Amino acid sequence: MPRKEGGMADFHQTGVIATLHRLVPGGLERLERELATYAEQRPIALVLPALYSEFEGPAMPRIIEELRQVPYLRQIVVTISQATPEQYARARRMMAGLPQEVTFIWNDGPRLRRLYEKLRENGLPVGADGKGRSCWMAYGYVLASGKSDIIALHDCDILTYTREMLARLCYPVANPNIDFEFCKGYYARVTDRLHGRVTRLFVTPLVRSLRKILGPLPFLEFLDSFRYPLAGEFAMVADLARINRIPGDWGLEVGVLAEIYRNRAVRRICQVELCETYEHKHQALSPEDPTRGLM
Repeated sequence: MPRKEGGMADFHQTGVIATLHRLVPGGLERLERELATYAEQRPIALVLPALYSEFEGPAMPRIIEELRQVPYLRQIVVTISQATPEQYARARRMMAGLPQEVTFIWNDGPRLRRLYEKLRENGLPVGADGKGRSCWMAYGYVLASGKSDIIALHDCDILTYTREMLARLCYPVANPNIDFEFCKGYYARVTDRLHGRVTRLFVTPLVRSLRKILGPLPFLEFLDSFRYPLAGEFAMVADLARINRIPGDWGLEVGVLAEIYRNRAVRRICQVELCETYEHKHQALSPEDPTRGLM
C-alpha cells in the first residue's frame, strides 16, 4: 500500500535481524491504546540523556509537549549534564507539568559528584562525563526503583520528534506476542546535506571492510544488519539492561549493540523504522580544531 507522504518502504529484510518497516503511516491511536494495555502488566520507562543547552533549543520543548500526550509511560528519567544549579532548576520546571512520574539525575550536582568520587576511591572508575555514563546512571536508577519492566531511550535533540516515534520504538518490546527483547530505531536521512555522515563515511565502510578482510564473522554480520547503527533510539527489557555493560563514554550506541549481541540471540533483536523524516541538532564543522571531531 502506498505511503500517504509520498515515500515507499523498500520491504527489504536486512541481514540477520528482523526489520519492521513503517509500511502504512498512521495508526498511532491504536498503537498507544495497545501499549497502554501492555504497560499495565509490563510498565515502561523512558530515559532521556540531555545537555542543558537542549532545553534552550527548539527540540526539547517540542519533545516535552509530545510526551504530555503519551498515555502509557510509567516513568521518565532525565539524566542531565552541563547544567548549573539555576539551569537544573529551570529544566525541572519545564518538565514539571507532565502527567508521568519524572525524575532528574543531575550529573553535575554535588550528590552525583560525591558518588563518582566514592566509586573511584573503591576501584570502580566511571569515566568522564558523557552520554554513556549518564545513561548508565539512569538505567541504574530505573532498575533500583523496580517500577518498570521495559526501558526506552532516545536523544533530546530531535527537531522532528513526534510521539509516534516513541510508540513505534516501544511496541516491539512491549507486545508480549512478538517476543523481542531489544529494538533499535532507524530512519532515512535524506536532505540536501550530507547528514548521517559518520555512519555513511566511517562506520558502514569500516564494518564492510573488516568483513572483506576477516571473512564471515557473525558479529560483523550482526553490526552490518543495522540500517542506522549510530541511531540514539533503542528499547529493551529491564532484565537485559541489568546485565549489559554500558560504555561510559560517547561510544554508547555501538557499545550497546555489542552487549546485545553478547547477551541475546538474534531472534530476540529487531530494528524498526520510526518516522518518515528525521532531523536533529548538528554540530558545526571544525576544520581548525581537530579535537572536536568534525573536519
